[in-house]
Amino acid sequence: MSKQTTIKSYKLKSNATRYMFHLYIGVDPLTGKELSTTRRGFKTQKEAKDEMAKLKGEIRNGSYKKQATETYQDVYDIYIEHYENTVQDSTFLKTVRIFKNHILPTMGQYKIDKIDVAICQKHVNQWAKKLKRFTMIKAYAAKVLTFAMKRGFIDRNPFDLVEIPVVKKQISIDEEENENFYNREQLVELLDCFKKENNLKRYAFFHLLAYSGMRKGEAFALMWKDINFTSSEIRINKAIARGEQGLYLGPTKNGLPRTIKLDKTTMQLLKEWKHELAKEYLKHGYNTLKPNQFIFPNSENQIHEPNKTFPWLIRILKKYKLNPVTTHGLRHTHCSLLFEAGATIKEVQYRLGHKDVKTTLDVYAHVTKKARAETIDKFEKYLTILPLSDEVTDEVFD
Repeated sequence: MSKQTTIKSYKLKSNATRYMFHLYIGVDPLTGKELSTTRRGFKTQKEAKDEMAKLKGEIRNGSYKKQATETYQDVYDIYIEHYENTVQDSTFLKTVRIFKNHILPTMGQYKIDKIDVAICQKHVNQWAKKLKRFTMIKAYAAKVLTFAMKRGFIDRNPFDLVEIPVVKKQISIDEEENENFYNREQLVELLDCFKKENNLKRYAFFHLLAYSGMRKGEAFALMWKDINFTSSEIRINKAIARGEQGLYLGPTKNGLPRTIKLDKTTMQLLKEWKHELAKEYLKHGYNTLKPNQFIFPNSENQIHEPNKTFPWLIRILKKYKLNPVTTHGLRHTHCSLLFEAGATIKEVQYRLGHKDVKTTLDVYAHVTKKARAETIDKFEKYLTILPLSDEVTDEVFD
């Protein structure tokens, strides 16, 4: 079967012209699917024509091996199609952005079998100079080469031999440690400030985050049927996810539902918000008393955009001159205060919905200032030598 192949020109960022072609190879005897390959980067049309003629000759005589001349971009295209079926849409879109912004522009046109340690090291060094989380970029870039190994395109992954650069940072003597969580007093002050604003929706939302440790995506996915006002329990079994078509309801981060207890103050606040929600939205023709009603909907009574919490919080922090903290920092705060209150690791793990204890310990086991102060007190008391009894005489030491 013959297919028409044309050579096309395209522009680089430098405005230089390059040429490419997409060549039909044949049909895979195993799957029956049509196979093709793309070649690009030719400086002249003649170079492109010569390469195309060479490939056609190899295809005719059976000596062509597609994997020998695959580019990083080609392997990525296969990898990302497989990867999409293994993760949530929001994770997939985040991964695609990372490759599009940081990896493919620099490595996409490399021949996969020509990428060596020196090339990988060069790009890791470049990422380290520009990006704080450059090790994450390196890890994503390496995944494509690991995938290439599994497909038999290459024998080893050169990223495995890359040395991680040490990012040298000068610390100012006036620099203070910036921790993304509050102590008890700071949390009380923050919630009091939200209360002063007379915006019950925002006050109830941030109060719920602080007293439950939920992720904001889980809070925005809550419906009234998830709240048991009799037993003071809340069922967390879904979260807001982001896909190519927009926001939708997906599973929790670890895929497992959990039911947690809430305090009386939080439950009463949710009751008050339920009443106000029904009253205010009825003015616009929305019935918010149905079971599948979102607790925190947007103005059109649909799924709320999770990123809206950022301006809500920033406004309060600036207006009342509070220490900086993020919305996710309230989850850190809940965890820290749980530990300070004497909760066990397993209790914290379940309440926060962590898949394993390691996440609880590595990411969220912050130590508050009060706990750090108590640490040295415990150490001092342990090492303190009690005074000798008056009944002890020098004879004891003879």
